[in-house]
Amino acid sequence: MDRRLSEGYAALKRAVDWSAHILRRVIFRRRADDFARPEPAQRDSFGDLLESAPIVALLLDSDYRVLRANQAARQFFGIDVARLPASLVEVTLEGRLYEIVIAGETRSEAQLVHHRRTVQTHLIPGPGARQSILFLVDITEVRRLATVRQEFVANLVHELKTPITSLRLTAESLLGEPAPKDRRRFAERLVREADLMSKIIDNLRQLGDIELGAMSVDLSTFQLDELFTESLARLSIDRPLNAAIPQGLAMTTDRAKLAQAIGNLLDNATKFSPPGTSIDVEAAVAGDELVLSVRDHGPGISPEHWSRVFERFYKVDRARPREAGGFGLGLAITKHIVQVLGGRIWTEAARDGGQVFYIALPREVLTTT
Repeated sequence: MDRRLSEGYAALKRAVDWSAHILRRVIFRRRADDFARPEPAQRDSFGDLLESAPIVALLLDSDYRVLRANQAARQFFGIDVARLPASLVEVTLEGRLYEIVIAGETRSEAQLVHHRRTVQTHLIPGPGARQSILFLVDITEVRRLATVRQEFVANLVHELKTPITSLRLTAESLLGEPAPKDRRRFAERLVREADLMSKIIDNLRQLGDIELGAMSVDLSTFQLDELFTESLARLSIDRPLNAAIPQGLAMTTDRAKLAQAIGNLLDNATKFSPPGTSIDVEAAVAGDELVLSVRDHGPGISPEHWSRVFERFYKVDRARPREAGGFGLGLAITKHIVQVLGGRIWTEAARDGGQVFYIALPREVLTTT
């Protein structure tokens, strides 16, 4: 993620600096030519250089009116060229940009309220007297990735701190030469906490492999009901299970990866289902897709969390202990597996309580992996 952020910042800086450098060269060359010889035909420096530039560019006069807007600017702000010249605020609907230009800030960053974007601005002298050019580069995605990185580091520290602390306390207890029965209990705790840390690392490594495109797809054709039967036997779920899977329903995909995705959803439903309540599993063909669903009868999830539950380390209820709620990696891994298989995943509230998770996969996966 650090590499993606660094590349993003470098690309933005190169785009702005390149445009500013080229425009300055043209401006200075034209001014030098004015002293050397008369120029019979005036060239449109703004249009020639910036019309197709991949960044937003606005040509302003001394009254901070927009005289010209390149293609990127017209698309970004929805500018009608027939209304130009017009005030910067009228054209962009963004007061922050006007403040930047008035203050003469050569480089700045602005939150665009009306357009809900974050932009980096660069103000340079224009081709004409008392003119200026305002460049804007959309860095919304770069800032979002920075936030994701910060949250990821904070969550990782939080998840590792607890088992590391437990390991240290248990080791210190063993140094005190406890009784044989206590020594065994402490040793078992050491193994348990080490296993938890190993699971976090394995899950993160798997996520990294998926995001780097290092996960291959091994296609095979199989019966879906057999896959569910094997998954249930392996997980040893202690909840009643209602399965509605047509016999003989076959599909072609990566059997092991789909089994892991289904297992993660069943494990998640088990954790959030009160004792004695059932877990409902269904499968049905919908057009060219095979739709699988796993439903629990727990408290459900508020709609504002539906999209974020698939983020790594995200927990709806952070007060739940790790043993009850897991690490917040299972659904993130499931989402990436489903995407690798060419499908999609989402969650909704069940009609009469609980939460249901859906996986939709093409019945025959086409892949170049």
